[in-house]
Amino acid sequence: MDVEIRKKLVPGALVKVTQQIAGRDYTWITEVKGTVVDFAQRETGSWFAHAKDDKLWLDRLRLRKEDGELTTLILDDYSHLEVLDQPAAGAGAGEKKNEADLPV
Repeated sequence: MDVEIRKKLVPGALVKVTQQIAGRDYTWITEVKGTVVDFAQRETGSWFAHAKDDKLWLDRLRLRKEDGELTTLILDDYSHLEVLDQPAAGAGAGEKKNEADLPV
């Protein structure tokens, strides 16, 4: 994935991700639009991935969709990302991080 795109995947950014799965005689395309919650490379517990420490590192993007649903996408070579809107500077400073921060 392009380094410039990685830098734009910050919490609060609005993105559209297009992913495709190739079949024998078709291509299955899906689009997901949402706000970035988290983006990181994380290892998988795959036993057949012979990489560092026998783990395969994947780009994982967590999004909050417009209806509030949280989804995690694994980004690969066939994923296309569009950053639709960047968060305003300082936005999210007063954002609630967990349930304990919510008012009673």
